Amino acid sequence: MSTLTKPNHIGRKISRIRELRDMKQEALAQALGISQQTISAIENSETIEEERLIEIAQVLGVNVEALKNFSDEAAINYFNNIHDNEINGGITNQPNHCTFNPLDKLMETVEENKNLYERLLQSEKEKNQYLEKLLKEK
Repeated sequence: MSTLTKPNHIGRKISRIRELRDMKQEALAQALGISQQTISAIENSETIEEERLIEIAQVLGVNVEALKNFSDEAAINYFNNIHDNEINGGITNQPNHCTFNPLDKLMETVEENKNLYERLLQSEKEKNQYLEKLLKEK
C-alpha cells in the first residue's frame, strides 16, 4: 500500500518537513547521533516511538503536534496565503509577534550609550589630569 493512501504515515511527514527545511538525511542523522540508514528506515516507518519523535521534532524545529498533524495540503495553503497576501498589498494575516518589547530594547541601548559616554568622559578627565601633571613637572 502506498504512503499516499495513509494520511498518518509519520515517517513520510518527517521526510516532507525535512525536505521543506532543505535538510538532507545525513544532516538529520548527524544531529540525532544516528546513521543515515536509520533515518531512511524511520522515514519508511508508519509509526515511531514517542521519544524518538520528540528528538526529531526538536531537530526539525517543530513541535510534535505539528509533526503529527502535518499535511502537504496545509503547507501549500499556508504558502499560497502568504504569497497571495504579498501580491495584494504586502499585508499578511500572520501578526508579527515580538518576543521582546522594542521600547525596552531602545531604552537598554540608550542606557548602554550613556554608560559608554560616561566611561569615555572619565577617561578624558584622567588623560587631562595626567597631561597637566606632566606640564607642571617641566
